[in-house]
Amino acid sequence: MKKVAIIYHSAHGHTEFIAEQILAGIATVPSVQADLLQAQALLKEPDALLEYDGFILGSSTYFGGVSAPFKAFMDATGPLWRHQRLRGRLAAGFSVSSLASGDKQSTLLSLFVFAMQHGLLWVGNPVLPEQLNGVPENEAANRLGSWSGLMAQAEKASPGHAFVPGDIKTARMFGVTFAKTLLRMQDATGHQGQEVA
Repeated sequence: MKKVAIIYHSAHGHTEFIAEQILAGIATVPSVQADLLQAQALLKEPDALLEYDGFILGSSTYFGGVSAPFKAFMDATGPLWRHQRLRGRLAAGFSVSSLASGDKQSTLLSLFVFAMQHGLLWVGNPVLPEQLNGVPENEAANRLGSWSGLMAQAEKASPGHAFVPGDIKTARMFGVTFAKTLLRMQDATGHQGQEVA
């Protein structure tokens, strides 16, 4: 059984809602288990990450970057970084904002650089935007056209009513893609590439 940590910060519940949709996608893939972990809960125990084979990192976009609590989590992983203890595991990222763009790309780039510094292997979002095939935009997977990671747009509503069906579908597909990539990597190497010398 492979283990995935979905690590996120959510001030108002919208990013958490998308994290839950990613979790639902992963749950459909046999042999992969995922846990939702709030970034703040890892500040005092970043070594808990050593239990996992992959990480999906998520933050709302605040002024073009991750939230302060998520950045604090990133900084808390310094001791793991110094010894490259997470190297060779998989990573992916997602971000939520209230605007279609909202500079979510810069947040994803921040998550990507963080993953690269830890020696993690990045999984993107290889879903062709479905509106190109005639699916109505609000129902289309990857309607925001993000390949570097998952983007979702939250309307000003409660988390359960803030997202169009396409963003929910995309989040679940993103979870499936990550889980299947984790299993393919294991099949190709015979083992998960952790703590590479």
